Amino acid sequence: MEFDLHRARLDTPGCEHVIHLNNAGASLMPKQVLNAITAHLQLEALIGGYEAAEQRNNAIERVYDLAACLLNCQRDEIAVTENATRAWDMAFYSISFQRGDRILTSRAEYASNYIAFLQIAQKYGVEITVIPNDDHDQISLEALYNAIDKHVKLLAITHVPMSHGLINPAAAIGRIARQAGILYLLDACQSVGQMPIDVEQINCDLLSVAGRKYLRGPRGTGLLYVRKSVLDQLEPPILGLDAARWISKDCYQLAPDAGRFESWEVNCASKIGLATAIDYALQWGIDAIWSRITSLASMLRARLRTLPRVVVQDQGTEQCGIVSFTIAGKDPMEIRQILAKHRINVWVPLLSSNRLDMEPRGLSSLIRTSVHYYNSHEEINQLCEVLEAATTDHKYAFNQYPLHRSDI
Repeated sequence: MEFDLHRARLDTPGCEHVIHLNNAGASLMPKQVLNAITAHLQLEALIGGYEAAEQRNNAIERVYDLAACLLNCQRDEIAVTENATRAWDMAFYSISFQRGDRILTSRAEYASNYIAFLQIAQKYGVEITVIPNDDHDQISLEALYNAIDKHVKLLAITHVPMSHGLINPAAAIGRIARQAGILYLLDACQSVGQMPIDVEQINCDLLSVAGRKYLRGPRGTGLLYVRKSVLDQLEPPILGLDAARWISKDCYQLAPDAGRFESWEVNCASKIGLATAIDYALQWGIDAIWSRITSLASMLRARLRTLPRVVVQDQGTEQCGIVSFTIAGKDPMEIRQILAKHRINVWVPLLSSNRLDMEPRGLSSLIRTSVHYYNSHEEINQLCEVLEAATTDHKYAFNQYPLHRSDI
């Protein structure tokens, strides 16, 4: 069935204003999500926050069922958090590390995660082992297998790095972790929403998700999946009302499910917005979304490779909707500013965000584009035309590319 691009763009008000190729940062929200959030905020203003939450409780609770459907798990294995970093941190800092324990990770690891590793390493004498890449510049499964010993406490992997389109082989990693009987934490903030993610197939124990990226939800939302069978191994670093019950003056009892990782006070409007975003994605079908994204990304990589001085920096045997590149002799930040004048949104990852990956390649920064299903072929062509002009030092007028809903 042909993808209904007209409907996708009609549902996305931002398409009238920008060519948005920063979906790995934060996608444009569909109007359904925007309407759901604003409707609840209006209700809070009219009748009060607690009262609005009681009235819309079913809409708020719906996020757990939808997230469970999205990830193929049970609703009580889902925690809703303030963002993906908080989800990942709540999982990681729940693990009881001791001197001599080892953490295995990859070169794709995001700065926030690796800083947490360093903190625990310095505090408890834990060893961090970075598994080398294979010939395809993704994590080496052979090296990972050989690195496992009785001291490994955690295998923590970023599925898709923030700086380029690599997809680490999460399911193959999961088989190794399961065979070795070690905890497996997967940072899936860049993959959930753009590709099918099945926690049973991946065999991860813990998985963090961002609401604002490919799920097209509001900022300040995240999800944490926690496999039931590992709950007893985890003590959340922060507890509050509902995460635990105060059962006597000197005693508390942890929540029996993933709710132990949540905060009692939440943004109910954002929770409803996240539920609406997941429902919207499921209506399109994750397989259809993934097919559309990979087609657009392949087209973009092919076009970029025809441009003078442009080097596509994506790695791995399988690649996603993130397409990163550099231009010889051009500062990525300068290119981003040029594109912004043409209302084209991209991002510039810096060395400090993905040091283990970028430093060995001699990169201090690069230009990251990230397509979503509502992007059009015409938008990719316009991006490449501006880039070609930038590489040859030609100048375009600001209104060279007017934006219309018909740009499909």
